[in-house]
Amino acid sequence: MTTFRNEPLLELRRGPVRTECLTALAALDAKLPLEVPMLIGEDVVTGQVFSSVDPGNPTVIVANAHGATAQHAHDAITAAERGQKTWSQRPATERAAALSRAAGILRSRRYELAALAVRECGKPWAEADGDVAEAIDFLEYYAQGALALANGRPLIQMPGERNSMRYVARGITGVIAPFNFPLAIAAGMVSAALATGNAVVLKPAEQAPACAKAIVDALHAGGVPHDALSLLPGGDEPGKALVADPRIHTIVFTGSVAAGLNILQTANTIVPGQRHIKKVIAEMGGKNCVIVDSDADLDDVVPGLLKSAFAFAGQKCSAASRALIHTAIADELAERLAGAISTLKVGPASDFGVDVSPVIDIAAQQRIQSYIDSGTPLAQGDTRDDGFYVAPTLFHNLPADHKVIQEEIFGPVLSLETVESVEHACELVDASGFALTGGLFSRSPRTIEYVSDRTPVGNLYVNREITGAMVGRQPFGGGRLSGTGPKAGGPDYLLQFVEARAVSENTVRHGLVV
Repeated sequence: MTTFRNEPLLELRRGPVRTECLTALAALDAKLPLEVPMLIGEDVVTGQVFSSVDPGNPTVIVANAHGATAQHAHDAITAAERGQKTWSQRPATERAAALSRAAGILRSRRYELAALAVRECGKPWAEADGDVAEAIDFLEYYAQGALALANGRPLIQMPGERNSMRYVARGITGVIAPFNFPLAIAAGMVSAALATGNAVVLKPAEQAPACAKAIVDALHAGGVPHDALSLLPGGDEPGKALVADPRIHTIVFTGSVAAGLNILQTANTIVPGQRHIKKVIAEMGGKNCVIVDSDADLDDVVPGLLKSAFAFAGQKCSAASRALIHTAIADELAERLAGAISTLKVGPASDFGVDVSPVIDIAAQQRIQSYIDSGTPLAQGDTRDDGFYVAPTLFHNLPADHKVIQEEIFGPVLSLETVESVEHACELVDASGFALTGGLFSRSPRTIEYVSDRTPVGNLYVNREITGAMVGRQPFGGGRLSGTGPKAGGPDYLLQFVEARAVSENTVRHGLVV
């Protein structure tokens, strides 16, 4: 097995690289709108058409997709039943090779796929390139993980008996993917299920059907049978049908708390004829806090908070939403952040150097704006009216029960709160229902150790931005209302998709039958 290495990111400061990006974007624009049918087993299926648009210029249709219904979901699961029988019997080496070939295809289409994420989801170039690189990482990492898992686990052996344990695929997996990492998260959830021998039905975010099709196409071209991987673009209907169908064994979801809790409730309902308990792997967002101690280097804190809160317009479940600042430096840091927010460049994702891109659609724009309108900002950055833009916004010392403090916003909004001590800050973090990511800026090793032990978050980042988890380096996922806990991109994630079976054989034979 080769040693896993993260896919290097593009050097976007280099002129030739930028030229390649813009050339790929121009080539993509010449093809728009793209066509995204349903892919159900071997069949290419059409239906009622809906469109994805460029969030920075909603008059541009990126893709015309064919929306799936509950019946299409039923048909896709029927195809997956066939695919499950054959794909689960493939040796791990073959499954891993298919994923690695798919990673190679994504690698060869890197600029094209980054341009697609720029257009369809409004991801700035650096974020879009990172999305492609992370998709490649997931495919390669889980391919290697599947090979390791195929060896089983060692058990205690005693004289006269042979004990072994192996892992087998759980069964058909329904994947419900989000828009914010339209390539990486879709690739990660799908490839984890496929690597372990499960057939998959993918229901992508309705805002990103073309990105999802690019992942499915690469996996099919890499050797994953069509019956083992279907694509169902559309809204809530196909997703709800996937969750409710008794033939689904595992549901993998990334999205809101409300949707995740509904999935868990539905999945826990056993229907007549169902002979298994469904497993739900859910990542449901956060209300992420960054603690800033009195000894923090503010030259590090300011850019770290700006990037954590406002990059990609704050549309990351790991994004910073609350900054808990020691009273000794609170006024100075608030003043510096208020000044710095005015320097953020707001604009279309296709412009190099953009700090704050548009949010995904008009519903998100209106929802985020309602939070901003509910209080009096300390400072705001620029905005635009030619797309789904929201001004980056800073609040200071809102009441503790204010909805900006308590609720996930998923937009470019950061609240500053003054605390008397690190202990006080940890109490506020612990009082939250979320436990996804968190941050700490401090020069004290003792404080770093205390906060690391004290906070319940799944990912704590110290003296750096709190976004940008890398596969194999920062396994990602949290607890409480942030999710069911599995760490995507970590060594244990594939265990969620398999069942363990042990065999104990008595080797003291009384005669031998030939």
